[in-house]
Amino acid sequence: MRTIFTLLVLTLVPYTLFSQLMSIGAPDTTKTPSVELGEIVISGSKNNMKLKNLPSSVSLMTQTTIQDDNINNLADVTAIAPGVFMPDYGSKLTSPIYIRGIGSRINAPGVGLYVDGVPYFEKSAFNFNFFDIERIEILRGPQGTLYGRNTIGGVINIKTLSPFDFQGAKAKIGLGSYGQYEANAGYYHQFNEKFGVSLSAIYNKGDGFYTNEYTDKQVDESETLGFRNKIIWKPTEKLTISSIASFEHSDEGGYPYAVYDSVEGEAMPINYNEYSSFLRNMFSEALIFKYEADNLDIKLTSSYQMLDGQQEIDQDFTPDSVYFVVQEELQHMQSNELIIRSKDNATYNWLFGAFQFSQQFDKTVDVTIHTPGMTVLKEYDHQIMGGALFHQSELTLGNLTLTGGLRVDLEKDKQDYTYDRIMAGTTTPVDDTTASREYFEILPKIAANYRFNGTNIYATIARGYKTGGFNSSFDEDHPEHMEFESEYSMNYEVGVKTSLINKQLYADFALYYIDWDNQQIYESNPSGRGSHLTNAGQSISQGVELTLKTVPFCGYVTTVTYAYNHATFESYEVNDSVNYNGNFIPYAPRHTISARFSKSYELRHSNILDKIRISLLYTGVGKIYWDETNRTSQKFYNLFSTKVSFIKDKFGLNFWRKNLLETEYHSFAFDALGNQYVQPGKPSRYGFSLTYNF
Repeated sequence: MRTIFTLLVLTLVPYTLFSQLMSIGAPDTTKTPSVELGEIVISGSKNNMKLKNLPSSVSLMTQTTIQDDNINNLADVTAIAPGVFMPDYGSKLTSPIYIRGIGSRINAPGVGLYVDGVPYFEKSAFNFNFFDIERIEILRGPQGTLYGRNTIGGVINIKTLSPFDFQGAKAKIGLGSYGQYEANAGYYHQFNEKFGVSLSAIYNKGDGFYTNEYTDKQVDESETLGFRNKIIWKPTEKLTISSIASFEHSDEGGYPYAVYDSVEGEAMPINYNEYSSFLRNMFSEALIFKYEADNLDIKLTSSYQMLDGQQEIDQDFTPDSVYFVVQEELQHMQSNELIIRSKDNATYNWLFGAFQFSQQFDKTVDVTIHTPGMTVLKEYDHQIMGGALFHQSELTLGNLTLTGGLRVDLEKDKQDYTYDRIMAGTTTPVDDTTASREYFEILPKIAANYRFNGTNIYATIARGYKTGGFNSSFDEDHPEHMEFESEYSMNYEVGVKTSLINKQLYADFALYYIDWDNQQIYESNPSGRGSHLTNAGQSISQGVELTLKTVPFCGYVTTVTYAYNHATFESYEVNDSVNYNGNFIPYAPRHTISARFSKSYELRHSNILDKIRISLLYTGVGKIYWDETNRTSQKFYNLFSTKVSFIKDKFGLNFWRKNLLETEYHSFAFDALGNQYVQPGKPSRYGFSLTYNF
């Protein structure tokens, strides 16, 4: 009740403060795409379907939403999109995303990420700083008939700003509490109807939010530098060639983990003796050819991504010198995708595609065991190659559209693994293993969508799949932990998308049921050093999702989302005496809820300001269980954020605050070495920025 009261106060106070301003300005006529979302084309669908006709639950975040809600990375999308959760594990190295309870804490992700057509196959690349983002599309449910590997939970498609969509320049500088600095700028120029170029860059720095009691220094300082270059050339009316390159350098301290006292029910101070960090350089390049004929489109995307990362971590997180780990990884990924699709056919449309990729990992893990003075060195030469053919057909019979899709997927996974033990200057070989695996899967999908009077009712059945693979961390006396098996799901979804009240209200409602076999589950290694994936027997994930977008009273733009997820182990038997049958799946919030209010006040008779824009965002997340035993959890918690912008001509002065009510919560928890550790959520923080668009 207190939360509801606070939300109402925070919503009504800005209206009261600015009500007089409304009287001297014209009524707000600001229109946003939110009430016309049914007409928006979702590029992530690959067949350019309108949102209202897509037989899937979709969330769309426009550039305005991204700016108003201070969405700076994928973690900020948590709960704003229903059923989406990206926990903060204290480092960009570990950045998993969960959709409808499906995700993976380590190894390959269970959710696909595409940025300007470039697939991001490693979750260590997921957490990057946003700048010049045009929109974010989140497609929930398996997308295997259109996308590559690791889309058992869904796909996040990010599109950056194009010089053909915006011409001019943007600049932003900002300061915030906890030593936060930010600056980004972009230049977008269309020379003529055939050629356009953009170049943008970002710099972020932060002193950190958490203090290490042992060193009396911040544990999580960070610094990021990135750029993006986009070149678009249209040599003919039908052919478009795009080159998109991006780079990010990230240097961060990490892992603000504190021992949790379960008796007192509180976290002890963060207190460990060895500095921990994660350094990452990431480069991506995409070359896109698009040919638009009269009756079909052809699109070829060739991409390359390089990720070079180094992690250093005090793995015992205590003042004692027990374990220290240095992990280095160099990854090269390349992919090619060809899509041929029909267009402008009233009755039958089709899409054919071919996909090929390869990933090459060179990885070393160096573990220092201070007592008895031993070093463990593990090296991995790991290569994954895959290819797929996919097809979708859409048949429209009056108001009914039937969709059928099929994907044939083939992958090969090979790993060379060596393990040496070094003690007193003597190196002892322990293991030298070469292993390979092959996977072949057929993924079907069927869907139906019926339209009447501005309403769409749909039903979808799709098979989801995520390959097995090799663990990069396991104990030598447990060789069975080196590999894990593929996981599968059958997904059933029904939903309604409708526009009501003269298109002033857009509603998206979905029910889903996921029958999940061989789920890949995170486990700590018995030694306490590292972790691995294993497989549960059978799991069930079921729930409901709701999105409402409207222009309510007094011209406020309002968006409300809610998702309930009930994800449990139906059959997970560790041995004859231990099973987790009926327990909730960890890292899957039971509830995610958000409410967003925004309003622009036009000041036509003011010489000082042209506009004042206010926004308020509420998100709620929980309950979250932290392991399969369900003994530890984070109860439901509420976060409030707000932003006020004062705009004159091309200038904007913006004031923002996150975690307005100073809510205390844990963003992550785990057990290791006989202790339970927690990571506190980010505290209340504030800042301002100055923007200039010309």
